[in-house]
Amino acid sequence: MMSTLFYPIITFVLLLVCVSYWGITALYLATSGAPVYKVVAMNTSQGDCSVIRANQTCDPETFNSTQYPTCPSASCVFINYNSEGLLQRNLFNLQIYNVFAFLWCVNFVIALGHCTLAGAFGSYYWAFTKPADIPTFPLIQSFMRALRYHVGSLAFGALILTLVQMVRIILEYLDHKFKEAQNPCTRFIMCCLKCCFWCLEKFIKFINRNAYIMIAIYGKNFCVSAKNAFSLLMRNIVRVVVLDKVTDLLLFFGKLLVVGGVGVLAFFFFSGRIQTPGTTFQTAALNYYWMPIITVVFGAYMIAHGFFSVYNMGVDTLFLCFLEDLERNDGSPQKPYFMSKNLMKILNKKNKAPKTD
Repeated sequence: MMSTLFYPIITFVLLLVCVSYWGITALYLATSGAPVYKVVAMNTSQGDCSVIRANQTCDPETFNSTQYPTCPSASCVFINYNSEGLLQRNLFNLQIYNVFAFLWCVNFVIALGHCTLAGAFGSYYWAFTKPADIPTFPLIQSFMRALRYHVGSLAFGALILTLVQMVRIILEYLDHKFKEAQNPCTRFIMCCLKCCFWCLEKFIKFINRNAYIMIAIYGKNFCVSAKNAFSLLMRNIVRVVVLDKVTDLLLFFGKLLVVGGVGVLAFFFFSGRIQTPGTTFQTAALNYYWMPIITVVFGAYMIAHGFFSVYNMGVDTLFLCFLEDLERNDGSPQKPYFMSKNLMKILNKKNKAPKTD
């Protein structure tokens, strides 16, 4: 199961592909029109440039400044891209669609990661004899199952989250657009709407995360999995709250330790307080060393967040499996517990031995 620690690298690569595709598409749309060049006087104080008309277009390949002998600073300058045509008139709508597709792809990649990790951790928990019953290469098998059977469910969950995120983006756009024209009542309503949709996004992320776990374990569709996961968590709400807070606290301290340690080392290194033997790792004298330190700290946080998210997913998956195990099984020979022996010892549970005649 140590291979799960390297799965964030796959997620990072897939997210990089999504960002690259979005950027290339946005750039292509922004430059889809024909370039417009106009004759412009770069320095009107030199000569008489009144001969240049305001909207006089030109071709940079054939332009010759000698055509304007009285204005030696005349040049053929790029102004913008042509806004005429069906594509150019709908450019804003196409950019919105591009953003929507980008968010959907990003959420799908994250959902795929959740489902893959949940399947790997679930295969560990539901192995009755550990580690003999754990399948070979559980992470790869879980990844292939997710791609073969659960793409539709993952895409549907990502779509729901994307719709809420698009509403939040539209609200932010409207708030920025009409900020000066708003009265106190309108600002209050806008603030309430943004707060409500922020809470809704957090709730949907919570539902989706647990739904993906149930999808990976039982293979049912998104709606059924979300309903079962939510019902299971509500029946064990006290355990959910305690485990969630304890996990968040431990993961926060873990990230803080990693980022703080890297930040301290980066400070001593870039400030020249660490003297290393030889000249291979000698740092150059920097006038402002806070910028590389901030960059290193930010990179350390992103890496730590990616790897600690694996532990977080493992805790959530094993917790849901544990709740299912308690509700479905009672320790009898017909319904034995699948939890580990250490966990059974903590909960004072045990599997009853089958009766022998």
